[in-house]
Amino acid sequence: MSTWLPTAPCTPGACVEPARAAVAVPRAVLRLTAVAALLLAGIVLSLLGRTIPAEWVRRWCRALVRAAGVRVRITGSAPPAGGLLLVANHVSWLDVPLLAAVRPARMLAKTEIRQWPVAGALAARGGALFIERDRLRALPGTVDRIAGALRAGAAVTVFPEGSTWCGRAHGRFRRAVFQAALDAGVPVQPVGLRYRRRDGGPGTAAAFVGEDTLLASLWRVARARDLVAEVEIRPVIPPGTHPDRRALARASQSPAPEPAWTHAALVTAGGRAPGAP
Repeated sequence: MSTWLPTAPCTPGACVEPARAAVAVPRAVLRLTAVAALLLAGIVLSLLGRTIPAEWVRRWCRALVRAAGVRVRITGSAPPAGGLLLVANHVSWLDVPLLAAVRPARMLAKTEIRQWPVAGALAARGGALFIERDRLRALPGTVDRIAGALRAGAAVTVFPEGSTWCGRAHGRFRRAVFQAALDAGVPVQPVGLRYRRRDGGPGTAAAFVGEDTLLASLWRVARARDLVAEVEIRPVIPPGTHPDRRALARASQSPAPEPAWTHAALVTAGGRAPGAP
């Protein structure tokens, strides 16, 4: 593993709070069954080889998230059509269908996702652009491929933090992928993602961090009660409004988490969480 790779200090043990209330096991199993059924339906449709209308994709993604027991709240205006770099903070595997519910797009994903059962096949057939995160030399070529997709009129979804965070704190947006938007002359659409309990407090059940396995994360989400996903579509950043990728990355960065979202893994005696005043 290369030392340049972006990493987060988040781990399930340090960051994921024990559930205050959980649904019964039979209900959780029913949720996972519904998720599996929707994934199977998605695979079957993708194998037909036909272009699936964007509205169908949006509805399928929302249905997938809701089948897992997660309610969705989307605020803000719909992203523009045409070439678009869609960027967001990264908390969970749920982020992917949530963003596709906003605007279906080609996803920039790590090569390991190719090996995931079901999800890997769906990502590949959905036009995902894969990046070898442990090869710094591969980065310029990845940026060129993203720019090419943007010039062709596609939307590309990227998580510029480069790693998942638990939601109590966030990472810095890495600037390399923003060069693709500059090269292609397309707008950037920032999106903020948060997960909450129904009472409005932060919900960490959706966090997919550290040594977490996909199966363990799926089960935790299925057992969660009243988990809410908030999707904030922020104002689009038109091309030509920022001189370089560093400034564009800064402008796209989501606001700091609320003060109440104290990061258990980072706060020590005399320390503070990133984004804290």
